[in-house]
Amino acid sequence: MSETTPQSQPARIEVESLLSVLDRNRRTFAWKTSDLDEKGLRATTAASTMTLGGLVKHMALVEADWLAVKLAGQEYGAPWDAVDFDADPDWEWRTGALDAPEDVHRVWRDAVDRSRKLVAEVVEERGLDGPASFTWPDGRTPTVRDMLLDMIEEYARHTGHADILREAVDGRVGEGAPKDFTY
Repeated sequence: MSETTPQSQPARIEVESLLSVLDRNRRTFAWKTSDLDEKGLRATTAASTMTLGGLVKHMALVEADWLAVKLAGQEYGAPWDAVDFDADPDWEWRTGALDAPEDVHRVWRDAVDRSRKLVAEVVEERGLDGPASFTWPDGRTPTVRDMLLDMIEEYARHTGHADILREAVDGRVGEGAPKDFTY
């Protein structure tokens, strides 16, 4: 929103609510994928090849793709801009399972930090009803609100995957991160 048109109280409350839910999902995701060694981040379960390390790096890419590129109109940035995804379309999944735990979590935290900054700027400039920086193939342009809701859904879905993988690794279960958990 422009400086001459301040957000209304209901709009501020909605923004705070959306960002709070997104951060709660990020925090739960971080808890589900934290405190593991390389073996834990590489473990698979059932018939899936999905790993927690791959999942963490995938969510870092989703942060960059969805919020930096498609919402804010920015470039992907490192490490994504150096990857040939045509040659290796599952790069984040493959390398996330191979990277050291501290490296894969750093990439994700850096992506989240960048997203928070960009989302705050976009919400201030465009409001929740403003347009994202891309258009779907059918010509529709999603709103800022649509993009935030999609990110919440993306975290909710992948936190479910993390639930299953983490329980198979060491039995950690629970619906939310403990109050003292930080990431």
